[in-house]
Amino acid sequence: MKKHILILGGDGYLGWPTAMYFSNRDYKVTVVDNYFRRNACTELDVGMLYPVPTLIQRAKIWYDLTGKEIKVVIGDLTDPELMRALFDGTIVYNWAVNPEFTGVPETVIHYAEQPSAPYSLINYKYANITIKNNLLVTNNLMFAVRDYSSDTHIIKLGTMGEYGTPNIDIEEGWIEIEHKGRKDRFLFPRQASSLYHTTKIMDTDLLWFGVRMWNLRVTDLMQGPVYGIETEESKLDPRLRTLFNYDEIFGTILNRFIVQAVVDYPLTVYGKGGQTRGYLNINDTLQCVHMSEITPAQPGELRIFNQIMETFSVNELAEKVCNVGRSLGYNVRVNHIDNPRKEAEDHYYNPTYQGLIEIGVKPHYLTKKVLLEMFQIVEQYKENVRTDVIFRGIKW
Repeated sequence: MKKHILILGGDGYLGWPTAMYFSNRDYKVTVVDNYFRRNACTELDVGMLYPVPTLIQRAKIWYDLTGKEIKVVIGDLTDPELMRALFDGTIVYNWAVNPEFTGVPETVIHYAEQPSAPYSLINYKYANITIKNNLLVTNNLMFAVRDYSSDTHIIKLGTMGEYGTPNIDIEEGWIEIEHKGRKDRFLFPRQASSLYHTTKIMDTDLLWFGVRMWNLRVTDLMQGPVYGIETEESKLDPRLRTLFNYDEIFGTILNRFIVQAVVDYPLTVYGKGGQTRGYLNINDTLQCVHMSEITPAQPGELRIFNQIMETFSVNELAEKVCNVGRSLGYNVRVNHIDNPRKEAEDHYYNPTYQGLIEIGVKPHYLTKKVLLEMFQIVEQYKENVRTDVIFRGIKW
């Protein structure tokens, strides 16, 4: 029997590649999205590197090329009734080859969140949107699984930003503490650096509650910033490529730097550039969710993995982009600008991240070849880049 994967946020930077990845491996796949990211880009006038077909159009292209169906639901998952319909069999698909209910999912991959720290701090209205969306979707999912399919495995995308930059090693989600002669195991202390990251802490706490109260099974992937464009599946047709932002609101740092290098825009290094984080290739995100699905958490378990493959400072990333860009003939420059964010620029950072490798993930590392391939794709769309949207200086 084919397993059914439900992907919440299936139109996004990670959601669509994940949908194709599982479909290509003969899973039954259903995706849900409300086009939040696309609509926010239009509202904020930040655009994308290249045009991307709608989710329904992409599912049709995928079916025409592979003969494999990805069922599509367009809707807002902050509505609890829509979430519950995905489990009770009353859902109506916006596109499907076979419109019959696929069945209760064995696994739900939860990407359906407002994903941007700068967006969450534009002003109080965008803060409210972030809190409302992220917490309600997670809460609705938790109750739907409890009420209809308590054995369903929830894979939730967390963020390494939940931890902040503590002056101790960052363990994988949990830490043992001895206090006044007694010991216990606690969620690792967290100190988010934005309102978005704070909602991700709250997501973890919501699901930890569901695990303790109702024996839910949850894997929480504390992911670092992702880079990359192409995946195995998107190589079939450029129209299948994922969303790609290069602005400060939705673009991840390495993706932004490469676009900046191609259009002769000085790399925007915030402050001294000593901020160190963990990073991973988009192809490793796909591996991580797949390996987590194959080896699910147990009932009553909140399993946490730190989803990164290597660490770099901002300066180190800038240097890599400079070296590759200059080898291609670009006059890549670095501009250290006043840091718009309130964050430590010189800090200790030593996270543990062996758990995913132990369950079978084989890392892709940030090599010159990887950077060259990204440069080559960005170069194809150089004329689409608007330098006025690259940096607007959202502060907090």
